[in-house]
Amino acid sequence: MISTTIDQEIKKAMLAKNAVQLRGLRAIKAALLLAKTEKGSTEEITEETELKILQKLVKQRKESADIYKQQGREDLSTVEEEEIEVISGFMPQQLDKTEIEKVVTKIIADSGASSVKDMGKVMGLANKELAGKADGKLIAEVVKTQLA
Repeated sequence: MISTTIDQEIKKAMLAKNAVQLRGLRAIKAALLLAKTEKGSTEEITEETELKILQKLVKQRKESADIYKQQGREDLSTVEEEEIEVISGFMPQQLDKTEIEKVVTKIIADSGASSVKDMGKVMGLANKELAGKADGKLIAEVVKTQLA
C-alpha cells in the first residue's frame, strides 16, 4: 500500500530537510486521508483507488503549471512541476504512445469497434486496462485517431 510507504518517506524527507519532497509527500498523504474519510467506512482504500488519486493529483498539478506558465509565473509553475515529480515516483511506469497504440489496437479488434460511434465502449475498456499506466487524454487521442 502506498500510504505506509508515504509515512516512511515523510520521515526521511523531514530528516533530510528536503522541503520539495516533503511538500509533495504531504499532498499525497492529505489526498489519501481525504479519500479514506469521505468514503465513510473504516475499510482501507484499494491500491487501484490510490493510483487514481495519484493520477488526479498529477493532472491537477499539470493543469496548474500550464496556467502559471501562461501567466508568466515561472516560480509557481516550478513548484507544481517539482510536486509532479515527487508524486510520479509512486506511480507505475507510464506507457509511451506506441505502447498505448498497441493496446488500443488490440481492444478495438477484440471489441469489434469500427467507427467513432464506438469510442465510448473502447475508452471504457482502454481505461480499465491502462489504469494508472497512461494519461486519459493520451488514451482518448489514440482511440479517436484509430477509430477515425
